[in-house]
Amino acid sequence: MPRADRIAFIAPRFAEGGTVGGAETLLKNLADHAAAAGRQVTFLTTCAQSHFSWENTLPPGRRQIGRLDVHFFPVDPDRDVGEFLRVQAQIDRGVPVSARDEVLWIQNSVNSRALCDYLKAHGGEFDRILAGPYLFGVTYHAARVWPDKTLLVPCLHDEVFAYLGIMHGMFGSVAGCLFNSAPERELARRLYAFPDAKSSVVGMGLDPFEADPAAFARRHKLAQPYVMYAGRREAGKGTPLLCDYLHAFRERTGRDLKLVCTGSGPIEAPPALQEHILDLGFVSEQEKREAMAGAVAFVHPSVNESFGIVLLEAWLAGTPGLVHARSAVLRWQCAQSNGGLWFRHYPDFEEALLRLLDDPPLRHALGAAGRAYVRQNYAWPAVEQRLFAALDA
Repeated sequence: MPRADRIAFIAPRFAEGGTVGGAETLLKNLADHAAAAGRQVTFLTTCAQSHFSWENTLPPGRRQIGRLDVHFFPVDPDRDVGEFLRVQAQIDRGVPVSARDEVLWIQNSVNSRALCDYLKAHGGEFDRILAGPYLFGVTYHAARVWPDKTLLVPCLHDEVFAYLGIMHGMFGSVAGCLFNSAPERELARRLYAFPDAKSSVVGMGLDPFEADPAAFARRHKLAQPYVMYAGRREAGKGTPLLCDYLHAFRERTGRDLKLVCTGSGPIEAPPALQEHILDLGFVSEQEKREAMAGAVAFVHPSVNESFGIVLLEAWLAGTPGLVHARSAVLRWQCAQSNGGLWFRHYPDFEEALLRLLDDPPLRHALGAAGRAYVRQNYAWPAVEQRLFAALDA
């Protein structure tokens, strides 16, 4: 097959400035590097910025953003949020839903008929169409327009939504998948019998950096050791569990360990822990990197990850990871890199934190191993090679 020169990327939101989800950041960065390599790239997205309201806050139309030709389409205004939430609540609880309710749920997810109409009219101009993440109506309906040239970038998690019949149908119809990790590909193989011949593990590249591990504590006059979390604060990311565990750790051990957080959303924490949390919200890349570099550990308590970008960033800062063992991807990354520890429950968490606090050589060795792993496997030249091999296959 000839080289895939004309490529469309599709995501529910476009990661311009600010911070959106890891999946949108992944797709934008892959698109940007494809364009830099001389591919003709068009990015299709919605006018929404909030993943809570999906309100149309950006003007529709076409804009050149850096190297990318970005088309913004309005989210359908007639979605029935009540029906969506009704079905989603049942799915969340593990209650089986009918095929009709599955369709109702995806039809009332975030959708854009205008985006799909554009794809119907112009899809023949593209050699490949990359769409993700898997969970949104925009991705589901776009994948049905030109399935024979569509590659999913699913960011697949082992969660209740992945078991829906409509997801089996979507994965079964597309030309292929680009996965972020081997465990994610294994999950698709188990759930959908997705063939390895139609899939590639690509991931996302990260640029190496240097960060002074003392700069953050010095600037914020922080004399005590701290662990760090970066990203959305919500139950699905495990932040309430992290706060409960850290509160128990302080109470049981008497160790004055702080928590530094960047990102968005309210922090649900026991009242006694609140004064020991430094919540920075959105920060510059340099501030985030310096905070990572000075941490005892970067704690990633989520069980639903397909890649874990922030864990890789923490390793580039030379900081070990401490991750939830139920996340197959994060645990696999720690095992592959020798860059971190994992916990199944609170006793594991306490033991791991005490080891990291009391054994600086171990802490530094884990951080160094993580950094070497990222530099070898997730430098952009290595990722680009995997990406273009998948696109051209």
